[in-house]
Amino acid sequence: MEMRMNYYETNPEALQALLALEKFASSTGIDRNLYELIKIRASQINGCAFCIDMHAKDLLESGESLDRILLLTVWCEVPIYSEKERAAIELTECVTRLSESGVPKEVYDNVRAHFDEKQFVDLIMAINAINCWNRIGISTGMFPGCMIK
Repeated sequence: MEMRMNYYETNPEALQALLALEKFASSTGIDRNLYELIKIRASQINGCAFCIDMHAKDLLESGESLDRILLLTVWCEVPIYSEKERAAIELTECVTRLSESGVPKEVYDNVRAHFDEKQFVDLIMAINAINCWNRIGISTGMFPGCMIK
């Protein structure tokens, strides 16, 4: 496989914009492991192999169980995620697939049962960040192991 382009070199300003969004999203106080679960779930939906690989490895290195990473695609079928995590994962699915049905009221209400208004916006920003990374990664042909600077 070959990358279509190295966007890091082609447009460093675009990289800086994404890094600024990522810096904001990672500084909001969202639990680090939850943020990684959000990144993996959005990347699974979007089909971004590069990001799935990166964030699954990051979670493993942080001590997360392999089961919680492998079973994320079927999170609603297994009892290994907390109610708070399940709410954030469901929101991730809705925001990532926004054109399908938006964010239904029951999803919003469930998220708000676990997160205040600021945290809700923080989650949206985190979901937006990984969706941006996925879109540039897929569009430029990134894959696990590709060499980027």
